[in-house]
Amino acid sequence: MAINLDGNFKKPRIQPEMNVTPLVDVVLVLLIIFMVLAPVMSKSFWVRLPPKDDKEEQLDAANDPSKPLVLTIDAEGKTLINKIEVERSELPRKLIRMLNARPDNTLYLDGADEAEFGHVLSAVDLAKEAQAWPIVFLTSKME
Repeated sequence: MAINLDGNFKKPRIQPEMNVTPLVDVVLVLLIIFMVLAPVMSKSFWVRLPPKDDKEEQLDAANDPSKPLVLTIDAEGKTLINKIEVERSELPRKLIRMLNARPDNTLYLDGADEAEFGHVLSAVDLAKEAQAWPIVFLTSKME
């Protein structure tokens, strides 16, 4: 700190001044660190990305709000949404996405006659997890 003495010498006034020496020291140390690390950071490495999933685009194209959303369980236990095969683990996430693009959450469930009851029941549970309501069971083939 510095003292500013006026001409009358009555009261000494303390005038705060910032000591910039430590600030300059810190800035110079950071500059040196970045200068040393810059060549190391510019090295490249290879990344292998997973292949693009075309089923997402197919599902988006098949999700026409004017047509019903049909979940089909075939005889082998495969799950299809509007005739596009979907993994069971991804079913709730994809159904949520498709139902959000529609004005209602109605889902039509078409289970093949030869399909196991457990596969159909688990599909109903996954559809409920995706907030599909009402779930309409189809008794005849839709065209």
